[in-house]
Amino acid sequence: MFKKILIANRGEIALRVICACKELGIRTVAIYSEADRHSLPVRFADEAICIGPPQLALSYLNIPAVISAAEIANVDAIHPGYGLLAENANFAEVCETSGIKFIGPRPEVMRLMGEKEKARAAMKRAGVPILPGSDGIIASDGEAVEWSRQVGFPVIVKASAGGGGRGMRIVRNEEELPGLFRAAQSEAAGAFGNGDLYMEKYVEHPRHIEFQVLADEHGNVVSLGERECSIQRRHQKLLEESPSTQVTGELRDQIGGVLCRSLTEIGYTNAGTIEFLMDQDRRLHFIEMNTRIQVEHPVTEMVTDVDLVKSQIMIAAGAHMRDVLQGPIVHRGHAIECRINAEHPEKFTPSAGKITAFNPPGGTGVRVDTAAYAEGVIPPYYDSLIAKLIVHGKDRGEAVSRMTRALEMFIVEGIYTTIPLHRRILADPDFRAGKFDTGFIERFLAGNKKVSAA
Repeated sequence: MFKKILIANRGEIALRVICACKELGIRTVAIYSEADRHSLPVRFADEAICIGPPQLALSYLNIPAVISAAEIANVDAIHPGYGLLAENANFAEVCETSGIKFIGPRPEVMRLMGEKEKARAAMKRAGVPILPGSDGIIASDGEAVEWSRQVGFPVIVKASAGGGGRGMRIVRNEEELPGLFRAAQSEAAGAFGNGDLYMEKYVEHPRHIEFQVLADEHGNVVSLGERECSIQRRHQKLLEESPSTQVTGELRDQIGGVLCRSLTEIGYTNAGTIEFLMDQDRRLHFIEMNTRIQVEHPVTEMVTDVDLVKSQIMIAAGAHMRDVLQGPIVHRGHAIECRINAEHPEKFTPSAGKITAFNPPGGTGVRVDTAAYAEGVIPPYYDSLIAKLIVHGKDRGEAVSRMTRALEMFIVEGIYTTIPLHRRILADPDFRAGKFDTGFIERFLAGNKKVSAA
């Protein structure tokens, strides 16, 4: 087992990794920017090293600074968390070259699955169901027109290196295709330094379903089931749950088996998430893979009782899957996670500042993953996520009721948060009945029901 791990991240995920390391008897090193000097990861890590000013490019995304901190601290491994450098194959490669274990998949596998068009082709070869679309990168808007005639409208053009909805356009007819294609290409080039696009058939009113996997370094891959991630705004998830009400046990086993075989073939290791769109006939279609731990990993932990972060660390240290899991995967009950963001609940504008009061809820089946605290400051430089509220119940009904009361007891003052929005979502009859898709939030907000900012 590793003796010391550096956490190349910040906020709640850095604290989450520190917790896992403490339980495994591993010393931790937190890196921090000047804006995070008084953060909880700095307080609870065994060592902490400042790596630069608040700006991401000069601190958390500064690979030489991160590697220098790791070498100064003499660590065995680096855990990247999610976001930032977590899916940066170049960073993983530098770790490898520096003799430091990167807790994640190998760089070449990250590159394969990080380019969506290549990942799509690899999954298609392995028998994973995918949407009809182009056979690779589309070179021009003229070629895009040809492919759209084969696929049939509506179609969606996507950035091969993209994410978060950038470099993506829905096209409903041939006349608008050239203009939207060029707009997506320009946006992708600006956001990712890569303007490559590919095309897929666009699914109307889909649900967003993702499968969590673990793979050890001995060729063993297991699926831990699915998460429902359809409650999202502009391709950014707001609320997740597990299991999905739309996935049967038979479908779960079928897709899980296909994924295990396909990931074994490509040599995948560590934690990963495979994302699908589900059409109205409940058929799943692969869209992308995230080669890291996910923000929403706690809902899987709650229903399987598997600590995914500790599993990541053990796998990276060479453990066999039987020692990581110590038994078969058993799903129990239902879990829901609400992402609590420092944002105005109606305008979705960031809300940085000092937290004047902070009371996280507790009680049976309630978990709060956060690095926020009373009198702590939310800096304006980073992602707006400040906490994840997770509940577990014997069934979905109990989980919804438990989340409702937990949200009512969650006090954050001094800044705006999305807690009032989540309370409204949980009270919505369609949400409670499980009648939603990825367009739920847009329709929900279009109802012009005011959200109290209190």
